[in-house]
Amino acid sequence: MIEVEKVRGYRNKNPMNIRDTLTIWKNEDLSNVDKSFEEFTCHSAGIRAGARVLMNYERLYGLNTVTGIISRYAPSSENHTIEYIESVCNDLGVKPNTVIDVEGRILDLTKAVIKMELGSIPYSDDFINDSIWSN
Repeated sequence: MIEVEKVRGYRNKNPMNIRDTLTIWKNEDLSNVDKSFEEFTCHSAGIRAGARVLMNYERLYGLNTVTGIISRYAPSSENHTIEYIESVCNDLGVKPNTVIDVEGRILDLTKAVIKMELGSIPYSDDFINDSIWSN
């Protein structure tokens, strides 16, 4: 069993393992201890940021299939992308190239990504949903 507290994404309060970029997120921890991944002051902020990344993939790039989204989010240069796609599809109950309403499925999509990144989902659905839609 994975001890989630020891997983990098959990420690960084970035459960979706968003890469460190020039974007300054709400409630980002600017200490920049981890040079590769974003760090947040609370788990809610990390979930919010990750969900916004996924929703922006549809809004900005027209990515609306699990294959399209995960191929960009978890590229094969860093991940086992095929297995990642299969896991997310299984969690969402869709085929890899089925068009989905990303915003409409954002809770399930966010949970599927957290599960892949942390090895489990240590948050309630209500906490994740509240985090996604927080201002």
